[in-house]
Amino acid sequence: MRLALVGDRSATVRSHVRVPLLLEALREREGLTLDAYWIPTEQVDDLRGFDGVWLLPGSPYRSEDGALRAVRTAREHAIPFLGTCGGFQHAMLEYARHVCDLDVAHAENEPDAERDLLLAPLTCSLVGHEGEVRLAPGSLVGQAVGTERAIERYHCSFGLNAAYLPALEEGGLRFTAHDEDGQVRAAELPGHPFFLATLFQPELSGDGTRPHPIIAAFARAVAAGVLTAGRP
Repeated sequence: MRLALVGDRSATVRSHVRVPLLLEALREREGLTLDAYWIPTEQVDDLRGFDGVWLLPGSPYRSEDGALRAVRTAREHAIPFLGTCGGFQHAMLEYARHVCDLDVAHAENEPDAERDLLLAPLTCSLVGHEGEVRLAPGSLVGQAVGTERAIERYHCSFGLNAAYLPALEEGGLRFTAHDEDGQVRAAELPGHPFFLATLFQPELSGDGTRPHPIIAAFARAVAAGVLTAGRP
């Protein structure tokens, strides 16, 4: 099972350091062996040969276009997709531009943008923050976690501009996790085998020896896609 880990790998990004531990935990605890390939954003080309795509934190990415290309390929070709933190932000940006036809920008990538911002600085930074999220019953994220509430970790300073939520929902996205103030913390795409983006970072849960239920669910979706395709 070939997994594309899209992001500009750095030893200073905690999520990147965690990934090898999580891959080993998936093998030991879930019996799932993922053959992972790190792909820098400026080297993203054709990811259709991968069985799963994980757009990792670590923004601003060296290539916004590369990050968006990774999301679009997974979305259009029914490849299981997980986007966390910066991955969430760019999944929303890709959907807004290419599905909803919105001319919008990410403030982190274009701080002086003249066009409207889809991703704007949060009133209160979530860097190093931990908080409760409410998960929609019956949603992909809710089913993965198995509860209606969870405590999750963050390391971000940008979030969705609420003014664009109606347009994104009309375009087909479903927002399925919110914080105590009702702010969006996760989105998914109904009808896709597995398309989930979270502003929080499930990869930072615990000490890395037990994969977060979201990551385990993503890995199982990757495996299911391989079996469906008839590959061993």
